[in-house]
Amino acid sequence: MLLNSIISSTISQRIWILILVLSFIIKMSDREVLPTTVRPRHYTISIFDLDFSAFTYQGIVTIDVDLVGPGPIKEIKLNARELTVSNAKVKVDYAKTSNEIAISDIAFDSTAEIITLTLPEAVPAESAHAAVTLSFKGLLNNKMAGFYRSKYTDADNQEAYMYSTQFEATDARRAFPCFDEPNLKATFDFAITIPQHWTALSNMPEVSSTTAEDGKKIANADKKLKTVTFATTPVMSTYLLAWACGDFEYIEDFTERKYNGKRMPVRVYTTKGIIKQGEFALENAKKIVDYFSDIFDIEYVLPKVDLLAVHEFSHGAMENWGLITYRTTALLFDPEKSDSKYKNRVAYVVAHELAHQWFGNLVTMDWWNELWLNEGFATWVGWLAIDYLYPDWDVFAVFVSESLQGALGLDSLRQSHPIEVPVKSALDIDQIFDAISYLKGASSIRMISSHLGVKTFLKGVSNYLKKHAYGNATTKDLWTALSQESGIDVISIMENWITKIGFPVITVTETDSEVSIRQDRFLSTGDVKDSENTTEWWVPLGLYTDSASTYSGINTLETREATLNGLSPQGFYKINKNQTGVYRVNYPPARLAKLGQAKEKLSITDKVGLIADASSMALAGLGPTTGILGLLEGLKGEESYVVWSEITNRIGTLRSAWYDEPESVKSALSSFTRSLVSPAVKTLGWEFKPDEDYLTTQLRGLLIGVAGAANDPEVVDEALERFKKYAGGDKSAINPNLRRQIFSIVLASDKLSDEEAKAAYEIVLNEVLNPSSVDSKELALLALGKTKRPELIKRTLSLILSGEVAVQDVHTPAASLASNGAARLALWNFIKENWEQIYALMSGNMVILDRFIRISINRFSSMKVHDDIAKFFEDKDTHGFERSLGQGLDIVRSYAGWIERDGPIVEAWLKEKGYSS
Repeated sequence: MLLNSIISSTISQRIWILILVLSFIIKMSDREVLPTTVRPRHYTISIFDLDFSAFTYQGIVTIDVDLVGPGPIKEIKLNARELTVSNAKVKVDYAKTSNEIAISDIAFDSTAEIITLTLPEAVPAESAHAAVTLSFKGLLNNKMAGFYRSKYTDADNQEAYMYSTQFEATDARRAFPCFDEPNLKATFDFAITIPQHWTALSNMPEVSSTTAEDGKKIANADKKLKTVTFATTPVMSTYLLAWACGDFEYIEDFTERKYNGKRMPVRVYTTKGIIKQGEFALENAKKIVDYFSDIFDIEYVLPKVDLLAVHEFSHGAMENWGLITYRTTALLFDPEKSDSKYKNRVAYVVAHELAHQWFGNLVTMDWWNELWLNEGFATWVGWLAIDYLYPDWDVFAVFVSESLQGALGLDSLRQSHPIEVPVKSALDIDQIFDAISYLKGASSIRMISSHLGVKTFLKGVSNYLKKHAYGNATTKDLWTALSQESGIDVISIMENWITKIGFPVITVTETDSEVSIRQDRFLSTGDVKDSENTTEWWVPLGLYTDSASTYSGINTLETREATLNGLSPQGFYKINKNQTGVYRVNYPPARLAKLGQAKEKLSITDKVGLIADASSMALAGLGPTTGILGLLEGLKGEESYVVWSEITNRIGTLRSAWYDEPESVKSALSSFTRSLVSPAVKTLGWEFKPDEDYLTTQLRGLLIGVAGAANDPEVVDEALERFKKYAGGDKSAINPNLRRQIFSIVLASDKLSDEEAKAAYEIVLNEVLNPSSVDSKELALLALGKTKRPELIKRTLSLILSGEVAVQDVHTPAASLASNGAARLALWNFIKENWEQIYALMSGNMVILDRFIRISINRFSSMKVHDDIAKFFEDKDTHGFERSLGQGLDIVRSYAGWIERDGPIVEAWLKEKGYSS
C-alpha cells in the first residue's frame, strides 16, 4: 500500500510536470521569446567613452535577476544586436552567501539576436537571486534604432549631431544587453558620461552631475566630461527606457494640477536655436497631462514630463516614459512660417504619446500580438483630448474621414489581418504598426465607447488601469473591466471585431412595404468567397429616422440578416448614425439618391460616411460608379472642410486610377472636378483673414490645391503669378498655408517653358535643402513629385539615394511620385533598377523599407504592372515588408477590376452630363 502510494505520487508528479512543459512549449511555439528560467528585476546601466569619430561607445550593465527555474540553471540567455560583449560575470546569492562565477562561454546567435552565457556549473534555482554584469561596445548608428545619431545644421550653420534612443519594438537590445520583451519588466538606474557643456536626458530626473573619472574620455575631444546620473525608474518594459544627449535648450511650464503637493514641470527640449517653435506643444502638453489624470482618475506617476525634438526619426513619436521623443514636424510649430495643418498634427501627436503614459506605460500589453491595446486606445483618447481642447476643430468628423476610412481601406484587403494578430519575430512586430492596430483599433474603441457611453467606458478603463498598474494585461482584461462597469457582456460582443479579419458591409434591401438588411464580409475586390464570409459580427445599427417614424425594431444586428420591422421604405432613414460603427452600408441606388437629396438632415460625419461608403461600393462593384458621381454632383454647395476633404479624396482616387485611360476621359474628369471645386474657390478667395477659424483656413488650401491639379485656368494663373513674386524675393507672396499647393501647381503646369520649369524646380528644391521652416522641407518634397517633365521626375527620383534627403524622409517624394500618374511607372522602374542600393539603405530599419514599398506600389491600376511587381519580388528577401507588399498588390487588383468593369460606364456618364469636350 505504501509502495503503491509512493509510485502513484511519483507518476502523478511526472505527469503534472510533463503537462506544464507541454503547455509552455505550445504557448511559446507561436513566438520567439527568451526562456522563462530567469527574470530581470533591476538594471544598472552606465554608458561612457562616446567616440564621435568612430561612432561607438562603451557600456556596463548589471542586471539583478530572479532565478525561477524549473531545475538548476546552466545558462542565461539575453537579447543583443550589433553589440560586442567583451566580459561577463554572474554573482549568485545562495545560502546567505554571494559567489561570483566566471562565465565559461559567451555565444551570440545573430539571427535570433540572443547572447547565451554558459555557466561552468549549474546553479540551483533555489538560489533565487543573481546579478549578471556585462561589459559591451555599441554603435552610435544612423539607422534611427537603438542608441543612434541624428545629423542636423546648428545655429551657426555647421553640421552637428545629437544622440538619442528608439527602442520600440525590439531595439533596446541594440543599445545594451537585456531581456527585451514587454512582459519582462524591471526598474532601471542609468548614468551617461558626456561633454560637460551638453545636456543629458532620461526617463527620470537627474540626481547628480559629476566630473568624469580619469580614463573616461571622449575620443578626439578635448572638452571636459561629466557623468550624469538619473533617479531610479518605476517598473517598466525595456522598450520604454530612453536617453538622449546633445547641445540642447528647453522651455518649461507647469501643470495647473498639483502632483504630490506641487505643480509638475513640463519641458520641451530642442537643439539650440529652434526652441521657440516648441511653445505650442508645451502649451498643449501641460493641459493634456492634467486632462488624462482627471479622466483616468489616476495621477501621472513620474515627477516630470520631457518632450524632445529629434532631427532624424523613423516614426512620428515615441512614448518613452517621462522622456517622449518626436520627429521635429510632430513637435515644433512656427505660427509665422508653418502651414497651420501642422498645428493639428502637433497637438494630436503630443496627446497620443501622453496617453501612452497610462495606457501602455503604466499598464503594458502582455505581448506584441496585442499592440492594438496600446496604439488603438492612444489614438482614440488622443483625439478625445484634442476635442476637449479645440471643440471648434470638429476632430471626430476628421477622425471619420481619415482614421476610420484609413482603417476600412486596409481592412478591405484580403491580406489585411485581425486587430489582435499572432506575432512571432521582431520583423513581424514592425509590420503591424499599421492602420489596423492604430486606426481600426481606435475605431473599435470609439464604437464600444459610444455603445456603453463615454463616461461608463472611461470608468471601466480607469478600473482596468488601477488593477493592472505597473504590470501587463490582455485584451480580455480590458473587456472584463468594461463588462463589470457597464453590466454588458463586452467580451462577447467585441470578440469577432478583435480576433477576426475584416469587417461587414450591411446591404439594405427595400420592397414596397419593408426594409431588410444582411451582413457579409466586405472586400474591395468585391469577390468574397464563402470560406471568407463565415463571421457574423455584432453590429450596432445606429439607425435614425425622421420625426414621423414609429420604428421600434432591433438596435443591433447579431445574425446574418434581419428585417427592420416597422421601418417604412417611404420615409427618411440612415444606418450608422455619426459613423460610430466600423462597417459600410450598401444602399439601393434609389435610397442613395434620396439620402443625397436629404443632406440637410445629415450631420457632417454622416455625409462623410455616405460618400465613403458609396465610393467603396463602386470600387468593389457592389454599386455603380455613376451613383457616387451623381451624389458628389449634388454636394456642390457644401461648406464643411471635412466633407470637402472626403469629396476631393474620392475624386482624387478615381482620377488617379483612371490615369491610363484616354486623354478625353481624363480631361472630362478634370472638368467634372472643376465644376465642383472652382465655384467654392471663388467664394473663399485667396486671402487669409487674421481672425479666420482653423477649418476655413484648411478648406481654402484644400480647394485651391484640387482646383489647380484639375487645371482651373484662373487658379493656375494666380499660382504662377504668386510664385513669380516669391522667386523674385517677395516671400510674403505665398502664404505658408498655400506653400505646398502653389509649389505643386507650378511644377505640374505646362504653361512654363522647359527652362522656366527647371528654374522653378530649383527654387522648390532649395526649400528642401535649406528649409525656411520646420515643415517646409516636407511640403517642398511633396511638391517636387508633382512634375510631369521626365528630366525633373528623374531628378526627384535621384533624391531617394543621393543623400540630399535624410533616410527618414525618402518616403515623402516617393509618395508624391506614386500619386502622380505621369511619374509612378518611373518610380517603379527606379526601384527595380536600384533595388540593391535601396535595400541596403533602408533595411537597417525595416519600418523605413516597409513604408517605402507600401506607398510606392499601391497607386497602379494595371494588371500588367501588378504582375511585374509580383514577379520582381518572387526571388527577393521580403521578410519585414511581405505583408505590405501583398496589401499593395491587392489594391492594384482592386483598381484594375474597377476600371475594367466601370470604365465605359463612367465615360458615357461624363459625356451625357456634358463634361466631355
